[in-house]
Order: sequence, then structure tokens, then C-alpha cells
Amino acid sequence: MGAGHAHRLYREGSSPVHRLPPHCKIAATFLFVLVVVSTPREAFAAFAAHAVLLGTVAVLARVPAGFLLKRLLIEVPFVGFAVLLPFVARGEQVEVLGLSLSVSGLWGAWNILVKGTLGVAASVLLASTTELRELLLGLQRLRMPPTLVQIASFMIRYMDVVSGEMRRMRIARESRGFETRGIRQWSVLAKSAGALFIRSYERGERVHLAMVSRGYAGTMPVIDAAVADRAQWARACALPAAALIVCLMGWLVP
Repeated sequence: MGAGHAHRLYREGSSPVHRLPPHCKIAATFLFVLVVVSTPREAFAAFAAHAVLLGTVAVLARVPAGFLLKRLLIEVPFVGFAVLLPFVARGEQVEVLGLSLSVSGLWGAWNILVKGTLGVAASVLLASTTELRELLLGLQRLRMPPTLVQIASFMIRYMDVVSGEMRRMRIARESRGFETRGIRQWSVLAKSAGALFIRSYERGERVHLAMVSRGYAGTMPVIDAAVADRAQWARACALPAAALIVCLMGWLVP
């Protein structure tokens, strides 16, 4: 975990959100998402307040709205699923623009869209203000299982290696005149995928042997992350605490 690996979601900065310890931000994000999921779907004002809270964090972190909106496109598959719910769900029907839609399906679609969007936005803000290495250190500080942290660390380290191998294989195919035009070319792509798997597996074996020869015994060296004081925890927990108040108001106020 010692090497730095920049990722597209991260925006370098020195905002108050960037300076918070990573484990504080991870815990705050998890608690915020938990509160959002617990908010009743009928509380429209509560979800609007949650969005305002996230917008405030984005302003403090100096994350542009355009940057955030582009990264929200990752939830498009879930949006497609939610759009289909009113058409396939059963139960009471209602007419909307000449279409017969399920009431339970409409509520389900709204529930998925609003909670999924807020959860993804919170995760994007976390990734935008925290480097990958710091995220791993934060998980380690929160006593996540070491095996999971190691798997995540190796995945981050060698994702670029596998992507580079895929790129070289694509260039090799194109240099030989290969073009993907239809189903007849699928066999070539399948063989390329098999070759990529074998190369990745063999590289993994070589890396493991190199690590064992250097004393690796199944655990990575423990790297202590910065210890957070009470003030830092208070600033990090301000978001989920405010969201919890909004959630309780959503349950209590009809």
C-alpha cells in the first residue's frame, strides 16, 4: 500500500474535507448512507434536505457540480431498472400521461432512484477527497479484515497492469487487420479473453513467488494511519448527525 495510485475520481485539494483523516470520512459516509436508506420514501422534504447537506459538503470540498454529476452516470443501470418497475409491478394502477402504471412500482422506482443517487453522490464525494492509498489506510484503521484490505490493495496495484495488457493485445489484433464487425469475430475476442486470464494468472504467480522470497507470510506490514482527535471526529460526524435529524423529522412529521 505504499505506492501512490491516482484515480480519476480524486481531485487534489487542501479543503477542510480533504484534510480529515480517511477513517473519519469513511465512517461518516457509511453512517450517512445508512440514515438515507432509513428515511421513509414518502418524506420528499427529507430527501431534499439530504441533497442540500451533500451539496454543502461538495462546496466545502470544492468539488464542482459538473464533476459530481458526470460521476453519477455510474448508476445508469439502476435507473433503467427503476424506470421499468412501474410497468411490470402489479397492484393498484394509476393513469400518468395516458399510461397505466403501478402505484407500488412508482413508489419503488422513486425509492431506488432517490436513495441510490444520494448514496452514489456520497461515495463520489468520498473518493473525490480521499486518495486510494488513504482509503486503504482508513479501512485498516477501522479494523477491516486484513485479507479484504490486502485484496483491495492488490486489485488497485495491478488493475493498471491488466488494463495495459488488454491494450497491448488490442493493438496487436488491430495491427493484423482485425476489426470487430459481428458475431463471427466473437471467437477471436473469446480467445483473447482466455489468453488475458492465463497471462494475468501467471503474472500473479510470479508476483507471489517474489513476495514469498522477500519474507511475505500472508500478512502485509501494518501501517498506522493518522490518529483523529475529537474535533476531527466531530466535523466528520456533522453530516450523518444532521442527516439523522432530518430522517427523524421525516418519520415524525406526516
